[in-house]
Amino acid sequence: MPINPDAVGTESGPAESSWDSKDCLLYALGVGAGVTDPTGFELEFTTENSMNVDQQVLPTFGVIAGMGGMGGITKIGTFNFAMLVHGEQAIELHQPLPVDGRVSTTSKITGIWDKGKGAVVETEALSVDAKSKEPMFTTRSSLFIRGEGGWGGERGPSGPRNEPPSREPDEVVTYETRRDQTLIYRLSGDRNPLHSDPEFAKMGGFERPILHGLCTYGFTGRALLHTLCDSDPSRFKLMEARFAKPVMPGDTLTVKMWVDGNEAIFTTETQNGDIVISQGRTAFS
Repeated sequence: MPINPDAVGTESGPAESSWDSKDCLLYALGVGAGVTDPTGFELEFTTENSMNVDQQVLPTFGVIAGMGGMGGITKIGTFNFAMLVHGEQAIELHQPLPVDGRVSTTSKITGIWDKGKGAVVETEALSVDAKSKEPMFTTRSSLFIRGEGGWGGERGPSGPRNEPPSREPDEVVTYETRRDQTLIYRLSGDRNPLHSDPEFAKMGGFERPILHGLCTYGFTGRALLHTLCDSDPSRFKLMEARFAKPVMPGDTLTVKMWVDGNEAIFTTETQNGDIVISQGRTAFS
């Protein structure tokens, strides 16, 4: 059946998911973390047996740690997964993520919008510690499904949001992605062939596999963490952003930040000046 707008309000879960030290290390490598200078920068996220640091978890790991609560997405109808792209993603951290953890996640479809050439599906999920029941993180996502609009439904909210001020950014960080970045990142769970199979990518309208949106999100989150939180995950409270354009493996990503107190607006752009993450906002302590 086509997209079902009556699925708004559908809840799913609770569904449990867990992770361990290896999962956290693999995710960190998948979003570009590594030993980037002689002092061992980022070893706290990429090793578990350093004599000088204890292993920690990148805050953006939460966007994949709670994926077990996405069962409700099946309620929206059938569609071609080659036509699905990630629209927006937000994560709110209620506590730092543990190296070994188990969460119970409940999700809800909060909106389905008719954009004419496609449909936007919005979801929200709360993940709580499976043992203590204390909130651990909340995620909010939107998915854009090309070719599934046009049923005459509401278009949903629009207009500028989280716009950068008209001045030079306060902070700028640049990272290079690897040509094989998608092959590393996909091992954290997203096996969508759009990011690995050239023929499948062509079916989706791309000349070659594109970088996962959440991989670009993770690169950006690293820049925010190290620049605004002094690399301390306990200070990282919120990150929300819109995926504006696809990124190709091998692209260089530059994150620009405009700081205002304990919040910042940010964008991420490629070496060509294309803004690939827009409407970004982060909160920190």
